[in-house]
Amino acid sequence: QVQLVESGGGLVQAGGSLRLSCAASGRFFSINAMYWYRQAPGKQRELVAVIGSGGTTSYADSVKGRFTISRDNAKNTVYLQMNSLKPEDTAVYYCKAEYYSGTVDYNQWGQGTQVTVSS
Repeated sequence: QVQLVESGGGLVQAGGSLRLSCAASGRFFSINAMYWYRQAPGKQRELVAVIGSGGTTSYADSVKGRFTISRDNAKNTVYLQMNSLKPEDTAVYYCKAEYYSGTVDYNQWGQGTQVTVSS
């Protein structure tokens, strides 16, 4: 089983930057796609960005040009660099990993990290 530990959230003023990290550990054969989602109060969880095992990326329209997802496969870690932050980016940010145990594919979620952007 894989455990995901997120870090890097916090309080920042509008226009500022934060970098989130999500490190995977445990027993697995390989990690495939890794994702960042977010959930604001009273709203559904939404996909922010995804990165494939080969580095292919995709972003929600609301964050294109401001957020960058990357990964370090040697460290089994995915990052989310968030620039030009807006109050509407305030949410709990979750990472998710698709991993292969050697026999079965699984999805694993992190515990979430709070990002608050003040105006």
